[in-house]
Amino acid sequence: METYLKTARDIYRDAALNPNVGLCCTTTPVWELPDLKIPKKMLEMNYGCGSTVHPRDLSNDPTTLYVGVGGGMELLQFAYFSRKKGAVIGIDVVDAMLQASAENLKSAEAVNAWFQSDFIDLRKGSAMKLPVANETVDVAAQNCLFNIFSEEDLRQALQEMYRVLKPHGRLVLSDPVCDQMMPEHLRNDERLRALCLSGALPLKEYVRMLTEAGFGTIEIRARRPYRILSPNLYDTDENIIIESVEVCAIKDQMPNDGPCVFTGKAAIYFGDEEFFDDRKGHVLMQNQPLAVCDKTANALAGLGNPDIYISDSTYHYDGGGCC
Repeated sequence: METYLKTARDIYRDAALNPNVGLCCTTTPVWELPDLKIPKKMLEMNYGCGSTVHPRDLSNDPTTLYVGVGGGMELLQFAYFSRKKGAVIGIDVVDAMLQASAENLKSAEAVNAWFQSDFIDLRKGSAMKLPVANETVDVAAQNCLFNIFSEEDLRQALQEMYRVLKPHGRLVLSDPVCDQMMPEHLRNDERLRALCLSGALPLKEYVRMLTEAGFGTIEIRARRPYRILSPNLYDTDENIIIESVEVCAIKDQMPNDGPCVFTGKAAIYFGDEEFFDDRKGHVLMQNQPLAVCDKTANALAGLGNPDIYISDSTYHYDGGGCC
């Protein structure tokens, strides 16, 4: 085992035995859903930087896979939408975390009349070799785990997620990213990597690795400030700004002209005609904004039409649009 993985396992074993409220900082508010009560210990063990639970991904009784179970909060939230035995699979390599999650789910069962702990199928396993059959999962998710991995291990983990997803299945991720140059001595610091800090990739690199794994559609759903590595606390000459992102990678067929990556851009046609048709499948109704992927935005901008406005990326995309 690579030493950085052993360091991570040690940290999260300790975090399972002794909940560490300050270990991570979730940038997304906890879902307030009818009849959903989350035990206090689950909240204390909410070791993530965002959320992977999006109701629009969870219709039609999906089978959901969650890698890195933490205190079980997101497992419980996923089960809220499926409510059947074994519909949510939780994978973790740390025995203590699996045990803590199982205990927390029993506590959740006591305070949620709709919930049964056998809705969750807890399994021991590695993200690099998932104990899950090919193309059996509708939604796969991980929160603040993959940024720990080396590039080689990250590539393998993404390939495993792709393998277990059904066609058109969704991989929902929440991870730190950093567009500044991370100094090598920080990137190689095993403890900082395990704490979800120095392993953060630039967003473009993160998206590139997802598309190289085969995902044809990428949605950037949220991007927020997360942490600052400052010179007074870390061995750096400047403030290093780390953000958290929530990303959905969809197992769509890869388009011939490359992936569709949505970063929150919109196109608006404001000319005299009722609509504008680019003859490539994109119709812009007069003064009606249309969400467009970056590829389509670049193609429309390249037309040189003065009556088409293309917005900058907002890095918040909520679905719909050109593709």
